[in-house]
Amino acid sequence: MAEAHQAVAFQFTVTPEGVAFQLSREALKQIYLSGVSSWKKRLARLKNSILTGVFPGTPSGWLAVVAVTVGATYFGIDVSVGLIFRIQKRLPNSCRRCLGVRSRSLLSALIFSSGAWMLGVLLRRQALRLLLSYHGWMFEPHGKTRPSTKIWASMVRVMSGRHPMLYSFQTSLPKLPVPRVADTIQRYLESVRPLLDEERFLDMEALALDFQQRLAPRLQKYLLLKSWWATNYVSDWWEEYIYLRGRSPIMVNSNYYVMDFLYTTPTHLQAARAGNAVHSILLYRRRLDREDLAPVMALGVVPLCSYQMERIFNTTRIPGKQADRLLHLSDSRHLAVFHKGRFFKVWLYHAGKLLPPRDLEMQFQRILDDPSPPETGEERLAALTAGERLPWAEAREKYFSRGKNKASLDCVERAAFFVTLDEEEHGFDPDKEDSLDRYSKSLLHGQCCDRWFDKSFSLVVYRNGKLGANAEHSWADAPIIGHLWEFMLATDHFQLGYCSDGHCHGVPNTALPPPQRLTWDIPEECCNVIDASYAVARALADDIDFHSFRFVEFGKGRIKKCRTSPDSFIQIALQLAHFRDKGRFCLTYEASMTRLFREGRTETVRSCTSEATAFVRSMADPSCSSSERLELFHVAAEKHQHLYRLAMTGSGLDRHLFCLYVVSRYLGVESPFLDKVLSEPWRLSTSQTPQQQIKMFDLEAHPECASSGGGFGPVADDGYGVSYIIAGENLVTFHVSSKFSSPETDSKRFGRNIHRAMLDIAALFDASAKRMSN
Repeated sequence: MAEAHQAVAFQFTVTPEGVAFQLSREALKQIYLSGVSSWKKRLARLKNSILTGVFPGTPSGWLAVVAVTVGATYFGIDVSVGLIFRIQKRLPNSCRRCLGVRSRSLLSALIFSSGAWMLGVLLRRQALRLLLSYHGWMFEPHGKTRPSTKIWASMVRVMSGRHPMLYSFQTSLPKLPVPRVADTIQRYLESVRPLLDEERFLDMEALALDFQQRLAPRLQKYLLLKSWWATNYVSDWWEEYIYLRGRSPIMVNSNYYVMDFLYTTPTHLQAARAGNAVHSILLYRRRLDREDLAPVMALGVVPLCSYQMERIFNTTRIPGKQADRLLHLSDSRHLAVFHKGRFFKVWLYHAGKLLPPRDLEMQFQRILDDPSPPETGEERLAALTAGERLPWAEAREKYFSRGKNKASLDCVERAAFFVTLDEEEHGFDPDKEDSLDRYSKSLLHGQCCDRWFDKSFSLVVYRNGKLGANAEHSWADAPIIGHLWEFMLATDHFQLGYCSDGHCHGVPNTALPPPQRLTWDIPEECCNVIDASYAVARALADDIDFHSFRFVEFGKGRIKKCRTSPDSFIQIALQLAHFRDKGRFCLTYEASMTRLFREGRTETVRSCTSEATAFVRSMADPSCSSSERLELFHVAAEKHQHLYRLAMTGSGLDRHLFCLYVVSRYLGVESPFLDKVLSEPWRLSTSQTPQQQIKMFDLEAHPECASSGGGFGPVADDGYGVSYIIAGENLVTFHVSSKFSSPETDSKRFGRNIHRAMLDIAALFDASAKRMSN
């Protein structure tokens, strides 16, 4: 093939006259430019490592200190209180012989000033770490900031330096603290009190107190030791035991999805949308490599940990027999693309430069126009990543460890990310009630064989120009993908744009070699394994009951007028909806983040509190007045906010109990209390999708660009998974999942209960406002 010959830098032919060499200047040029680009990246990483290593100091600060000290020494002024003279006396004899008196004096001044500057950097960094360890600001009422907190915030700004890079604050972030066992036990018992009758609660209390007095002190000592030694006492165990050691399918059970704009589609040309989206994502990757992205800041003052962003790209989950592992590469210069059961390799660079959107569109269109059929076993090959992990690990070792299968699998696993050019059309259609439901299910599991679920994320581009992504969960949490997603959507729509005919801007370079078709040699035995994995995944996907819907009656604007947190409002509405749906309360999981600490990930907020259940019961009590219900709501909302703040500041209970359990397993000791706690099902698992982390456009000025958010599958077989995004002043989008196989759940029914609960709570505030006006 022509493209294969273009890729060869030199060829040789053996003839009777000797060996004849043929050099390809174009191929050698590409190799040279690729090497230059690689070295530029290495030098940029080295420079960034130095700048991050001395932050909050700067090279210009070092130069100023050196200039002042050396200048003062030159004019005979000693600013070191004799230290420069002592350094000069201790210079090696070789320096004394080679340098004159004045030169030795200036060298000693340089050494002293550099040491003084570095000491100042270390002291400033330690001061910043101590300042960031203070979290009292989170517990202050909204709009009532104390003077001491204002002084603290000013000091943080001063110590934070100017123009921080993405990872500048990493060494200044405090470590996640280990809570006291007594506090964790007390909070746990408080969390289960509304879920247990008197007899069961007393039994659990006895188990908890016995654990606290006997086994817990021993386990806590090991945990404290780990917290002193490790950067984060939770994250590595959380990644390994919650994610990588799981043997069940990650599709639906672990992976999650994100959606496109809700109302607008920038172009309806599939290849064009893929071209702009991929180029936007690669621009993000370039800024990530250069650490040119600003760190995410809470309230514009407190930095959040950026550690998880390191593995957004070039990352794949590799199956193992006992546990999976994460493969992360420093760079990758190609994409793996799937279309109609076939895999392709698309290069992202040409002549050392990133392909522009129009060239990417051309490459994707070439794939769409390719009429070749899938090879034997290729069409459903990706089902291996959707099924059980053990069969996939065994098949990978047996059938993909050599030859063309290994080469093709390496191409997929070592790609920057995975792209699916989907044959279906999806998106929100106001004329079709279930359009968002089908869109959600497609992104969550697709056809079970058309996404590579092991990749850090798979970009899915539909035939009508809509898109979305499916993300693997072990390497990072949803806000990280959300950060990338916001950048991509804003860059695609507001910066790159499209021509009037829907194509990407620019003129395509038709001389580019076309995408490379990956080839496979899959035997019948492997096809049987693929079919078995597909059957498992298909059964799981068909069991998922999804309902995604818009709540447009009001949004965060009206909720804030009620002087309550929008998240607390929705969480209490979910408790009311669940009680109406099932007639009982359940253990509720709400994901919170601990990125105020170094390498922090998540913590659990147990939203089903005694205060929330009291409010819910009041809504079913006809003898309870609206004012009494409203008072109970405010108490419940305040309690929820307090628990959320505790979780964010390292005082949650679930990660602590999880780590105590891991220590007990390492020590080989049994704890009935921990066994019971870790086996309790989360029948209502909830999460809020973050919004406007980057703020590249004004959502109020462009309401048509509201995000649809994303979602995940149910955690318990008889429970619900609920994701929601507060996407504007008058919009909340909910994603509800459950299983058809459970007679207790119905996603549409639960969605109706959520809608009704939101309206009923808002009606309480309306009634209160009406009474006050009268």
